Amino acid sequence: MEARAGSSPAPAVEVDPWVDRIGGWIERHQRLAIKLGNIESGISRDRLRSMEINRPVYIAGLARSGSTILLELLGRHPEMATHRYRDFPGLFTPIFWNWFIDRAASASQEAKERAHRDRIKVTPESPEAFEEVLWMAFFPQLHERGGNAVLDGETSSPAFETFYRDHIRKVLLLRGGTRYLAKANYNATRLPYLSKLFPDARFIVPVRDPVWHVASLMKQHELFCREGERDPRVTRHLSRSGHFEFGLDRRAPVIGSPARAAEIEGLWREGNEAAGWALLWAATYGHVLSVLDAVPALKQAVMIVRYEDLCATPLATMSAILDHCGLLPEGIPEEAARQISAPDYYRPGFTDEQIRAIRERTASVAQSLGY
Repeated sequence: MEARAGSSPAPAVEVDPWVDRIGGWIERHQRLAIKLGNIESGISRDRLRSMEINRPVYIAGLARSGSTILLELLGRHPEMATHRYRDFPGLFTPIFWNWFIDRAASASQEAKERAHRDRIKVTPESPEAFEEVLWMAFFPQLHERGGNAVLDGETSSPAFETFYRDHIRKVLLLRGGTRYLAKANYNATRLPYLSKLFPDARFIVPVRDPVWHVASLMKQHELFCREGERDPRVTRHLSRSGHFEFGLDRRAPVIGSPARAAEIEGLWREGNEAAGWALLWAATYGHVLSVLDAVPALKQAVMIVRYEDLCATPLATMSAILDHCGLLPEGIPEEAARQISAPDYYRPGFTDEQIRAIRERTASVAQSLGY
């Protein structure tokens, strides 16, 4: 999904018709897609056996926190292997799908601004977040209204775990990397489970000042609602790729309390967007902090990265991130210094009342994060 220049002052969001059709078929035949993925694993077993899952790196936090630029920068490291735009919608059979794309897709690699209209330009080879497609197939309750979005250390799903490990090995094989990298916002509610699967995993949790964060979330939601009304394919694409943060199918995840998720959605329905997003911000990062308190081993594995620090001192912050992940610099901190700056394409236009609502609902969590 990308931004396309049109006759209107702003570019429209475009979803390729063939992506919509194939994505719809996979959505309707998910069990078959999983079966085909397992067949692919069996056929590729000899090659996959040599792919060791070593210290995977996960970027997990609320959307619009700087996670994409972290994915872009870490994805440039020669050891890292991650999903790319070209991998959707064929996530369940990445080897078969990439074979097909290599032969059928356009050779054009022109970089275009992504659909979020946030200055980040992408090509089919750019890294992207697609893990959620797999999680939804095996844990359908994660995004159901009233369903629990949290997976803790007691969670067990042998079928998923076998499929997921094979999938990671396929990504390593396809990309020629030795370390798996994933940006998956909702993994912030699964840290203990992922740590149980991969005890040597490293986690990066980006966070942002709640006033600015809520402003950015509201801006994106408005954009995708407008485009979803213009073209239903936009909403279908967001849902199929596991992005329920924005648009006409927006859903508040149940993070510990169904009542709190219902309260968030109630505020949204009433038009109190800022307050609703503030509660979700507090629920998401409050959950992360409570998990770190409850699971001491995770404190060493999780690094919380403030967006403001990344913008103010990109070289030092990126160096610390690479050190946390056990990666050599490879010129990436210097690239961060050249590339990263505070956004200047919008400013929050909140009233005093809205700012007060955000601050009140996020105060305790924000203070624990240094805000």
